[in-house]
Amino acid sequence: MDPDKIMKQLRKGSRAIHRDLSFFFSGVIIIYAVSGLVLNHKKDFNSDYIIKLHEITLEGNFPKPKSDFTKEYVISLLEPLGEENNYTKHYFPAQGQMKVFIKGGSSLVVNTDNGHAVYESMKKRHIISAFNRLHYNPGRWWTVFSDVFVVSLILITITGIIMLRGPKGIWGRGGIELLAGIIVPLIFIFFF
Repeated sequence: MDPDKIMKQLRKGSRAIHRDLSFFFSGVIIIYAVSGLVLNHKKDFNSDYIIKLHEITLEGNFPKPKSDFTKEYVISLLEPLGEENNYTKHYFPAQGQMKVFIKGGSSLVVNTDNGHAVYESMKKRHIISAFNRLHYNPGRWWTVFSDVFVVSLILITITGIIMLRGPKGIWGRGGIELLAGIIVPLIFIFFF
């Protein structure tokens, strides 16, 4: 068989595989790209939760013995925050200080001498945290799907390399770009 015909058929088949796998996996590529981006910056911000600190002053006279801080009394302190239905537990980490744990990870630390309190509000970032969950591999079936995805990325890459010929292909500009794309991660692996 003629080598030119073989290459022409190989390029034609590569286009179909490249196109179909690219469309099928484009959603996963976007999810992994967004998740990878935010995980790269986890030192700058928490991609799973929005965390805010609020300093407030609680009014009233607080009971002196710790035993008078009943569950019902502590829940009443959560009412101005709208967290009265989210009480988990409370304890006293130091003299004159009470910490209240709130469902979802929020907390309230109260100075029982003067009413000064710090409310730490934690709200889940639903979409980005779901993306991160996939990035961290949530289970066996996702592992299987991810393995298929990885093999498909390799096929997408190989078919992309094969598709173009001439000065834009592997023996021209494409080859230079491929080589640069290999060299850059190697520089980071060995020198940084």
